[in-house]
Amino acid sequence: MKIRRALATAVALAVTTPAALLAVSPAYADTKPVTQTQEKKSKPTIKELEAAVAEAKEAYEKAAKAKADALVELRKTLDELGSTHPLAVTAAAAKQAAKDADAAKTAADQAVTDAKAKLADLPVDATPEQKTAAETAVTEAEATAASAATAKAAADAKATEAVTAVDDARVAAVRAYSVLDKAADDALAAKIAAEAALAQAVKEAEEEEEEEGDVCEPENDLTAEVTGLPNKLVAGTTTDFALRVTNGSDRNMDEIIAYTGVFATDKTGIKETGKFFRLQWSTKSSPKWQSADEDDYIDGLGPLKPGSHTDVKLRLTLDKATPAGNGVAFIAADFYNKDGSCGGMTDLNMYEFDVKAAGSKPGKTEDAKPSKAPKPGTGNTGTTPLGSSSGTPAQTGTGGSLAATGSSSATGSIALAGGAAVLLGAAAVFVVRRRKAGSAA
Repeated sequence: MKIRRALATAVALAVTTPAALLAVSPAYADTKPVTQTQEKKSKPTIKELEAAVAEAKEAYEKAAKAKADALVELRKTLDELGSTHPLAVTAAAAKQAAKDADAAKTAADQAVTDAKAKLADLPVDATPEQKTAAETAVTEAEATAASAATAKAAADAKATEAVTAVDDARVAAVRAYSVLDKAADDALAAKIAAEAALAQAVKEAEEEEEEEGDVCEPENDLTAEVTGLPNKLVAGTTTDFALRVTNGSDRNMDEIIAYTGVFATDKTGIKETGKFFRLQWSTKSSPKWQSADEDDYIDGLGPLKPGSHTDVKLRLTLDKATPAGNGVAFIAADFYNKDGSCGGMTDLNMYEFDVKAAGSKPGKTEDAKPSKAPKPGTGNTGTTPLGSSSGTPAQTGTGGSLAATGSSSATGSIALAGGAAVLLGAAAVFVVRRRKAGSAA
């Protein structure tokens, strides 16, 4: 929502860098958007990114189909290489031939052994013809064995070659598939990257549109007022108070949202809020207490008819370790039309209160009073602490800290901590954003 961007920027910058905010000039506000526009011109347009997404999607779909087809082909090839593929048939025949050659060699070797045994078993009185025949048998058996050994070696080599060819075919098939698999992965990564770039560009465009297009304008007939917040609180205690948002106009306000932000200060400066303060809220429609410390917004307050109001219960708890000093509460509200466009926002109000050390007595208290941010054209130059009763610029003492100017005790202490600049900074951002929004429109 637009108010979240406007008010969160106003308060956060006011609390953390008031000096920088007080230095904001119209010239700076006018030139910065030009620089941003120049930077954005070098980026791809959303139309170009949409075209890139479409192209990447088409490429991925083709790559994914090619991968699926390749997987079917791979499974078919691997199955055939185990049975009917020509290389598989050749390998099977070669292995059988090697097996037959091995059997032939074994038989030939046995024939040599048998022939030598017969030669050795010849009787002493064997004839020369018998000896010659036995010796010839040995010689022939050895020749046959040698030939069988050569045939076996050749058959083994062919079988090894055929089996290697099958293995190489399997590897080649897997590699061919892996190429398409990687191509599909790369195409998917490119598609995801293109979609992410488009999503980021759309998000940035929407944020720019929120900042430069439909920024909520002030709505004087919408008010947000706090009641029951004491101007003195004690560390370690809990205080209940209320916020009332009122529609003082003669028209319906479709959706109401409120902003609440509470900050602790002392003479050393702004303190980490979440460390010391805990702010909770509840409404009639949401009676359970909810933390307001997450993003400081109270949503869903519903519509407001002309002249009606809605109330929010608030509960502020101060940690026992909260140092003595001061606190400030920023309050604002906004409403939206049915189409989601901004209706208008209230002024950003600041309620100041003293913080007493744990165990001390608060003394006489009264309700904290709001200090309104200056409106454009009031002539406030950033030298008068808001909430000052005198209206005189704050003077700088010899120690470099702001002197009291007739304001409440809380404002005086906050001035010492730069608290005057806090509210001025918030007002400065609030006003500058309105001016920028008006020029952009």
